[in-house]
Amino acid sequence: SLSNRIRTSLTSLYNSPIHPIVSERLRIPLPSRIHSRVRYISRTVSSSSFTWDDVFKISQSESVSLDLQGFFDKIRICNRGSEKQSEFIPFVIEDQIVGYIHNGFADHLRRFQDVFIFPQNSSYGSHFGSHVTLHPVLRTPEDKTKAVGDVVKCIGEELIPGIRNELYPVTSSFGTPVFFSLERAAAPYFGIKAYGVHMNGYVERDGQKYLWIGKRSQVKPTYPGMLDHLVAGGLPHGIPCGKNLVKECEEEAGIPSSISNEAIPVGAVSYMDIDGYRYKRDVLFCYDLKLREGFIPKNQDGEVESFKLIAATHVANVIQKTQFFKPNCNLVIIDFLFRHGYIRPEDFGYLKLLQSLRSGDCS
Repeated sequence: SLSNRIRTSLTSLYNSPIHPIVSERLRIPLPSRIHSRVRYISRTVSSSSFTWDDVFKISQSESVSLDLQGFFDKIRICNRGSEKQSEFIPFVIEDQIVGYIHNGFADHLRRFQDVFIFPQNSSYGSHFGSHVTLHPVLRTPEDKTKAVGDVVKCIGEELIPGIRNELYPVTSSFGTPVFFSLERAAAPYFGIKAYGVHMNGYVERDGQKYLWIGKRSQVKPTYPGMLDHLVAGGLPHGIPCGKNLVKECEEEAGIPSSISNEAIPVGAVSYMDIDGYRYKRDVLFCYDLKLREGFIPKNQDGEVESFKLIAATHVANVIQKTQFFKPNCNLVIIDFLFRHGYIRPEDFGYLKLLQSLRSGDCS
């Protein structure tokens, strides 16, 4: 039945606009029979059509050594398009660069002359000799939020899919004053910095760590059916990281605050990804939560299909050999593997991989 399902999925695999197909190259040496079986599955199961059986077949395949190349590949997926930065115009508020807007997208904004203006000024490093800012009549954060929000609603169906009616703060860096708030789906189109909280929930058993992994709902508008770590969420305007994490823990995994308050902040990862008009400059605050053996996560908001507890070494296999995980989740789990000793200085490329987890502007 697996073979039949795999064969019928081939058409959808190659017609996918983002080609979410797992890598054909397995760099970790395997016994020939296992290598052939895992490679066949990896080449033919799409990132959104795989099952937990597929995950376990790949995760439990034997490996002789830890090859970091598979991790480097996943980090590169989150950091595309650096050569296209010259196509973007600085978005400036009160003399601070808060984002970058593609010149093509800016052309759509030019018709809203009572909201956006384009002063001729090369002092912000623009290749176009100008920058984007808001009309001076928009004086308060509330004025700016409403005016830009109206523009987003006007062009949203045409250019900005997936409107969520959730606001992100627009700042020059984390913790600095908020100039205004912007629809979450529009954040990459204005190139603003976006922040999120991501938590690895794990269990210790016989000296080994096991990670709770979720499979996203098939009806999610972004990355449906893909793997995720236990809890994650964007950081909306006006909610501190810790409180937001507690909220996400309850919604996504049914973790009460009496447990989620024990989560430990362990740092951050960042990336910079350009794709068409989209310029993602994301920083993810990372948390660890050690859970008792008997705890079973239960999704409350319909965004997670199911959870499985998987050995950290097996999770590493899945990351290395497939594209089953939502791309930025790979970074957070790789960071976990570093901090818990699964990736060691003896592994070739250790420092380069460690540094690449913060390829974006981590500010």
